[in-house]
Amino acid sequence: MAGILPSTEQQHVVCFPSDRGYCDCGTCECDDGWFGDACQFQEECNLPSKKSRELCKNQQGVVCSNRGTCQCGGCLCDNKDNRGLVTGRFCECDDSECLDEDTGEVCGGHGQCYCGNCYCAAGWHGDKCEFQCDISPWESKRRCTSPDGKICSNRGTCVCGECTCYDVDPSGDWGDIHGDTCECDERNCHATYDRYTDDFCSGHGQCNCGRCDCKDGWAGKKCEHPLSCSLSLESSLRKCKGTSGLPCFGRGQCQCGQCTCHPPGDGRVHGKNCECDDRQCEDISGEVCGGHGYCSCGRCICEEGWFGKLCQFPRSCDMSDAQSKEMCETADGVMCSGKGSCHCGQCICSPQEWWVSGEHCECDDRECDKHDGLICTGNGLCNCGNCECWDGWTGNACEIWVGEEY
Repeated sequence: MAGILPSTEQQHVVCFPSDRGYCDCGTCECDDGWFGDACQFQEECNLPSKKSRELCKNQQGVVCSNRGTCQCGGCLCDNKDNRGLVTGRFCECDDSECLDEDTGEVCGGHGQCYCGNCYCAAGWHGDKCEFQCDISPWESKRRCTSPDGKICSNRGTCVCGECTCYDVDPSGDWGDIHGDTCECDERNCHATYDRYTDDFCSGHGQCNCGRCDCKDGWAGKKCEHPLSCSLSLESSLRKCKGTSGLPCFGRGQCQCGQCTCHPPGDGRVHGKNCECDDRQCEDISGEVCGGHGYCSCGRCICEEGWFGKLCQFPRSCDMSDAQSKEMCETADGVMCSGKGSCHCGQCICSPQEWWVSGEHCECDDRECDKHDGLICTGNGLCNCGNCECWDGWTGNACEIWVGEEY
């Protein structure tokens, strides 16, 4: 996705600390014993090969993203045709994606490439900066500003004064998000338990720009409450909330004070108010409590000798403190990214900062998409800023049901 061209200061080459070299007109001049575009490689390496390879692994655990070789804990990226198109600390950036297919120029000659994305100069747009805009950037921004003052309601991108809305519904012709400034979000009209079908407003109303207009006899934000119910809408919601701030803990549909947990038939979500979600005991591979415990109402009860949210940490291990700390250090030598403690060679991230995660506590789970106020809509796990959805769910926020009909 093309963006605004970064400032000149952001375009300068960043060299490693001054004890390795200095920057001269945008080029790093390395001291003796160091080499590389940023003086990041040491000619003589004292690191063990295993430690070196660990430092070269990206977040997915792939050494140099399979686009380079590991040298003393640093990635030496493949450089075909001497164009330097593969870059990044772990060779994760492929700038060949910025090349114009017709001319071979980077970003059509009207922008600069950063990690495979074109940042266009003023007056140009498109994935490869191939289109020229006939209005000023300020006019473009004005046209794309939604009634709440946000650009494309934070649900789309502004291209030459027009909003391109994010299409989150693979089954629809125009998607759930629409409007001149993407101000309409039809996802808000879907029943909590099923966002894949066209059953808007619980089947009892019409969705207009993300708001439900209910048919006679029905009420509620999503027309889920029958007026024939002996309870008022407020009483019904109060009974469904229990100790949560959301009806049915955001995991089901409330009707007349009763919760129907979603998806129906999945026994892992249960309880009077759907308060128990045993999926929370599973890791991304589906293993329950790391194989070292059992699940009780969404919480792991660990066997003796194990602890942690998923019983993933042994209480004792056969390694020295020095060996343990070495495995917990990041590539720049910081213990657990400064956001956790080290135990048996594994980082235990700070429980006070729930959003911190990752092998070295390097991830921020607040970056995961939300819907209905829940991270990954409660239908998946946040894995280093991205939602990993449970079976049957998809979408950036795991908000779309694609499993069997029910």
